[in-house]
Amino acid sequence: MKDRTYFCIDLKSFYASVECVERGLDALKTRLVVADPERSEKTICLAVSPAMKEAGVHNRCRVFEIPEHLDYIMAPPRMQLYIDYSAKIYSIYLKYVAKEDIHVYSIDEAFFDVTDYLEMYQMSARELALTIMQDILSQTGITATCGIGTNLYLAKVALDILAKHAPDFIGMLDEEGYRRELWDYRPLTDFWRIGRGIAARLESFGIYTMKDLAEVEEDRLYRAFGVDAELLIDHAYGREITTIRDIKMYRPKNNSISSGQVLSRDYGFEEGCLIVKEMTDLLCLELVDKGLITQQVHLYVGYSNRVEMSGAKGHVNLQTAGSSAKMMLPYVEKLYREIVRPDIPIRRITLTFADVTDETYRQYDLFYDAEELEREKKMQKAMLSIKKKFGNNAILKGMNLQEGATTRERNQQIGGHKSGKS
Repeated sequence: MKDRTYFCIDLKSFYASVECVERGLDALKTRLVVADPERSEKTICLAVSPAMKEAGVHNRCRVFEIPEHLDYIMAPPRMQLYIDYSAKIYSIYLKYVAKEDIHVYSIDEAFFDVTDYLEMYQMSARELALTIMQDILSQTGITATCGIGTNLYLAKVALDILAKHAPDFIGMLDEEGYRRELWDYRPLTDFWRIGRGIAARLESFGIYTMKDLAEVEEDRLYRAFGVDAELLIDHAYGREITTIRDIKMYRPKNNSISSGQVLSRDYGFEEGCLIVKEMTDLLCLELVDKGLITQQVHLYVGYSNRVEMSGAKGHVNLQTAGSSAKMMLPYVEKLYREIVRPDIPIRRITLTFADVTDETYRQYDLFYDAEELEREKKMQKAMLSIKKKFGNNAILKGMNLQEGATTRERNQQIGGHKSGKS
């Protein structure tokens, strides 16, 4: 079987690099952080430039953690701008590799199966990677890094551990090289899919390196991690059987849509109920827009950080599947009032519509007026049309204008951060 060659390309300190490019500054030498100055000093920096990292400032730090003696630029986030840059860079990828051989992992990272392209271009893997990276730099001003591997896992590890220290920002690994170069590497948390929790559990077994993991008795791992042990064992040897084709072919058994937000301050019980109703209304519009219906709602409410208490969670099954906010709101409000303590301030809310299905499977019953539901659906579609044409805040409901409501502000955000557009 032909050995495959994969790339994993990352855009170096992407948000910070975009802000530097927009200001005509060298992203590798400028001290810049992307954070909202209108929020408190506890706000998280979405990105820090390489120069800030060299000064000892770690990525995703909070503003107050930045040493006071450092001079730096604070750039407010402009999420739409970053999406535009990412789309332009994706178009560069398509000059070299077909979309069927690309898996977009995040806004600033993508995997590529370049196996069949090397012979076509008469290039080595390193030469093709450098060509793509140079094209990105010349077209956008953004520096890219690249991991090259014989499977997806090795490409990702080569990127995360080797590429950032290489003069040309390229790291390369095969299974033999992985065992030779990284079996004794620490810490384990630098390896893909090993977070602090998993690393701590492995350390309790005396496992501190990938070599330790490869040599431990497999039964111990299966008893501790269940089926996840199989992935740990494979990765200990640098093995990975999943391909980009497998990823493209994957279809989940169940689908859901959700919305979550961290509130800007502690909210009272009734204020929290208002937010839940706003979120329900917006998620129902999303169902209509996608032609979906649901019959089960899950709600999680996290209490204030000042309170050492786990959040409240619960779910409710609707009488019939649908996308009607009028039908959904009484259920969701009842669930909220049943599971949330009224005497504890609220800081986080997540609402999920589970097991969503195509609306063609909708079945009406005697409990609901089918004509009334159809009228509401037409109204929801009209609202969606207005929002798409004139902006999300072009049409609002009365509850969106109440004190403490967040919909108007969130309509101007992407991913909970400023879009950069008014």
